[in-house]
Amino acid sequence: MALNVGELLAYQPDRESIAKRGHDDDDDDDLDRPVRKARIRDGDRYGKPAPAQTAGMSEEEKAVILEKLEQEDDMETLDEAALKRMILTFEKRVYRNQEMRIKYPDNPERFMESELELHDTIQELHVIATAPELYHHLVELNAVQSLCQMLNHENTDISIALVDLLQELTDVDTLNESEEGADALIEALLDAQVFGMLVTNLDRLDESVKEEADGVHNTLGVIENILEFKADRAHDAAQQGLMPYLLKRIKAKMPFDANKLYCSEMLAIILQNSEETREQLGELDGIDTLLQQLATFKRHNPANSEELEMMENLFDCLCSALMLPANRDRFLKGEGLQLMNLMLREKKMSRNSALKVLDHALTGPEGVDNCTKFIDILGLRTIFPLFMKTPKPNKKIGRMKEEHEEHVVSIIASLLKNVKSNQRQRLLNKFTEADHAKVDRLMELHFKYLDKVGAVDAQIEREKVALRRQGEDVDEPMEEEFYLRRLNTGLFTLQLLDYIMLEICSTGPASIKPRVMQILNLRGGSIKAIRNIIREYAANVGDAKSTETKEAEQQRLLSLVDRF
Repeated sequence: MALNVGELLAYQPDRESIAKRGHDDDDDDDLDRPVRKARIRDGDRYGKPAPAQTAGMSEEEKAVILEKLEQEDDMETLDEAALKRMILTFEKRVYRNQEMRIKYPDNPERFMESELELHDTIQELHVIATAPELYHHLVELNAVQSLCQMLNHENTDISIALVDLLQELTDVDTLNESEEGADALIEALLDAQVFGMLVTNLDRLDESVKEEADGVHNTLGVIENILEFKADRAHDAAQQGLMPYLLKRIKAKMPFDANKLYCSEMLAIILQNSEETREQLGELDGIDTLLQQLATFKRHNPANSEELEMMENLFDCLCSALMLPANRDRFLKGEGLQLMNLMLREKKMSRNSALKVLDHALTGPEGVDNCTKFIDILGLRTIFPLFMKTPKPNKKIGRMKEEHEEHVVSIIASLLKNVKSNQRQRLLNKFTEADHAKVDRLMELHFKYLDKVGAVDAQIEREKVALRRQGEDVDEPMEEEFYLRRLNTGLFTLQLLDYIMLEICSTGPASIKPRVMQILNLRGGSIKAIRNIIREYAANVGDAKSTETKEAEQQRLLSLVDRF
């Protein structure tokens, strides 16, 4: 039977009254020991005087007392010897508590004292976080293993206190103060299977109790701290039960709160750079869970900024998951395309993120089935109005027009690459509608992004000249950095626009190419510039693909240039 700390404290006056009577009950061997007061009281738990103790004192007298207390704190500098004494005390308290619980399993009043002492000792261990350079001594003393084992303590107040301690010990700012200490602590925690123990503790916490809800939040904080320091261990966390817990908590029918938001954030973190976690998400029907949660926002906007953040996290999770080809099939079967298409038409705050998800679902050779289905569900009627007119940026979300245009252009380029026969013809015919209005829009965007890239190219050239004057060479890493700057400024969108231009001129209705050439001549456009852009695109395309696929794509792009 577990008592929380509040119940234990409520019982404290009885112990004190027994102590004043001189321990008349000779049969109670627990009360033969000196009785100590619990340190969790009305005064500050770390030794500052309580209001009752300073009542009637002048400000000068209070200042003197506080100064003395601060001097005492300064004298208690933590060193290796002090740390060993604290750990030894902690181990003794753990052993005493276990002993009393075994001896009196059905009588909490008998092990009450040891529970309080253990809780107090855990609070005292927080001072270790001020000396991360001593963390390796924690490992040498096998204290990390003991701390992790206490996460399964029968009293959830004890386990929550341990979580609070671990959160402070693993604080990223603290870890950065001592690389050696941080490495030792994190490795010891990972060796102790800390993720699994934390998740096991999460499963028994009742979030209707504020203290336990805070415990859930702090537990996620510990996991985030460790993963921020060791991002490559996200798969371990997922495998040790974190993934199932996060999915269960996200879809739980509970009012929206900070913990649900935090769970969505943690899910996005572990999916970000791990193919294993994306695979596990798919195997646990996580794609369906994400789609079900996002369906709430197809006709309704988030109620506040926190719910908006959660929605964005869930969309990010979906984008990460779709990087795995197997999850594209699950997305297709789960009617994810229909949901995204509906969100695009509804014009709610979810529209921009739905566009990003759609881009991820259709891109590359793995997106062929999704591209085919998108046209079948009349997706062209949705995407081309967004191509013709970029919506105004949403003030709450802050999306840029360029981001919207990049996703729309990428979707149209993916459709041109992936669809065949009648569906491809339907797509190409769109560019002849309304007297080639979509061709006019394509050329308008071409010149817009050509100007943007030209401006950044001029800036980069000035920087190169300045470097050469200083006697510095522009090496390969620097050239890659310049290329990334150009891509982020609009080169990637320009490459896609010019690819679409060549594709529809080469394979579309005969009236398209004369219209393109007419606009190029009127605005002083250069065919040579388009050719250079596509050749640069071909040289850098498909870096993540197989060599054969990459070469085939390059040849296809270069053949389009030759035909144009």
